[in-house]
Amino acid sequence: MSTAPTLLFTEALVLLGGAVVAAPIFRKLGLGTVLGYLAAGAVIGPVAHVITGAEEILSVAELGIVFLLFVIGLELKPSTLWKMRADIFGLGTAQVMLGGALLTGVALAFGLLDWRGAVIAGFGLSLSSTAFALQILNDRSDLNSQYGQRTFSVLLFQDLAIVPLLALISILGAQAAPAPGSLWIDIGVAVIATVAMILAGRYLLNPLFQVMARTGAREVMIAAALFIVLGSAMLMQAVGLSMAMGAFLAGVMLAESSYRHELEADIEPFRGILQALFFMAVGLSVQFNVIFANLWLLAVAVPVVMLIKAMSIYALCRLAGSRHDDAIRIAAILPQGGEFGFVLFTTAVSAGVFSSATSSLLISIVTLTMALTPVVAALSSRLLSRDQHEELDEDFDGAGSDVLMIGFSRFGQIAAQVLLASGRDVTIIDDSADRIRQAASFGFRIYFGDGTRLDMLRAAGIEKAKVVAVCTQKREVTDRIVELVASEFPQARLFVRSYDRVHSLWLRARNVEYELRETVESGLKFGRKTIEALGVDEDMAEAIEADIRRRDDERLRIQAVEGIKGGSHMLYNRPVQPEPLIKPKRGHDAEKDQGKDKDREKDRDTAA
Repeated sequence: MSTAPTLLFTEALVLLGGAVVAAPIFRKLGLGTVLGYLAAGAVIGPVAHVITGAEEILSVAELGIVFLLFVIGLELKPSTLWKMRADIFGLGTAQVMLGGALLTGVALAFGLLDWRGAVIAGFGLSLSSTAFALQILNDRSDLNSQYGQRTFSVLLFQDLAIVPLLALISILGAQAAPAPGSLWIDIGVAVIATVAMILAGRYLLNPLFQVMARTGAREVMIAAALFIVLGSAMLMQAVGLSMAMGAFLAGVMLAESSYRHELEADIEPFRGILQALFFMAVGLSVQFNVIFANLWLLAVAVPVVMLIKAMSIYALCRLAGSRHDDAIRIAAILPQGGEFGFVLFTTAVSAGVFSSATSSLLISIVTLTMALTPVVAALSSRLLSRDQHEELDEDFDGAGSDVLMIGFSRFGQIAAQVLLASGRDVTIIDDSADRIRQAASFGFRIYFGDGTRLDMLRAAGIEKAKVVAVCTQKREVTDRIVELVASEFPQARLFVRSYDRVHSLWLRARNVEYELRETVESGLKFGRKTIEALGVDEDMAEAIEADIRRRDDERLRIQAVEGIKGGSHMLYNRPVQPEPLIKPKRGHDAEKDQGKDKDREKDRDTAA
């Protein structure tokens, strides 16, 4: 075997081993997998010198960001993206301009660079890392939250800002200035390529995947998915945009495709491993010699850059209408430099804007801010207010199933499993942001919504629902929902989780079609298994369970008429003694004995 393949396999094995060791340890410590991958890369490369040539690995690992943006695009339909346009072009533009201007001003004020270098350094550092920010949002299951969508909008505009920033380097560089109309030509080509890709996605991709699906070969579908992602990425790169932007647009165009979920499942393994490799490659590229040579400068520059970006982002988010908590979260996720800074600063050296030593220093700042981002994001929770109920931005896209379930606590989760196992589609809403994030980590699509609000119920598709299942865990909330649905949608079939016996009687008085106390069936099951453990055979135990269930239901019917004390004779309050086995009698004696048996049973029930 030749040396080159052996070296390739050895490096791959070392990187995989580093990921396997570092990720669980750092997650266990509560520091997150991103920091673990960074540390593993730093140990493997600059510290132990096991692997060199981080640039080559980084160029391949950037495909992880490409695949990530494709998967995100699959979750965003064009209509949803259109709703985000104000944040993309408003907040995104303001962030790049304000952050770039402030950082440029600091560089000029302290005489660190001339005006040309200060402009490129300032605006290059104003960009944030798409990979780091989205990884943190994914770990928190917050990408669909209101602040997650706003964060993504800013990142999306930063990707678009690459084109004018690269053109600005050419203008400020020492080489011949570009032709007067070249910038507009580049922008025009980029716009044409984007429109062409949108049209291809709308009219060509779905028929292509239909053809692929008819082959019945899963590997063909995987190959087609990879071809679409990489092809769209290369097209955007060819016209000066980022590869990630191309993959994102391809994902958006396929968001309404019936093959969306299959594509996401096909791409996900590639995305996960390549994105981990990207973070490790950033760790590999850490230049400790530059850091130690400029230790005091970096010790000041890194926190200053992160503080300026965080404060400007917080202020802009508040002006854009974000709550304090959301603005803090966004500011804590976007204070780092971005991976595009590597490209900008390297290009600036080639153009003669500043020296390679300056570029190395700026790249070190970017790398260190990346490494500190998970820590800053974790510490930002201390600045959050504790008295605000977190709300998520929800568009109810795809809602409107046969069953509308309100509340997804433990009771609702079990009921949903039965419905899903039967092949029924369920629209589930809940007003707990934490519960929605937790459910999303298990693959559930839960909509954020308050079931006591009429507009939320309509948005969730209650008018299409055949059954409305109210599974909320607080009685007062359940009562408000039942009264609202009964008055506004009298045709709705209400199935309700009851809190206790009194609550069940209240629900029956309101003509709820079906109610169930949350502990009845579990109590019956528990009692049945207990007597089976004591030696009662399964048939007898099942009969006893059915008898208790029948008696409980009969008591409820009596109590609905006579009050809570009604039906007490249906209760067992002492062990039931089995009747002795006797030979059946005939005629008048048998009838007399039967009458006595009925009297005894009546006396026993009355005593109970």
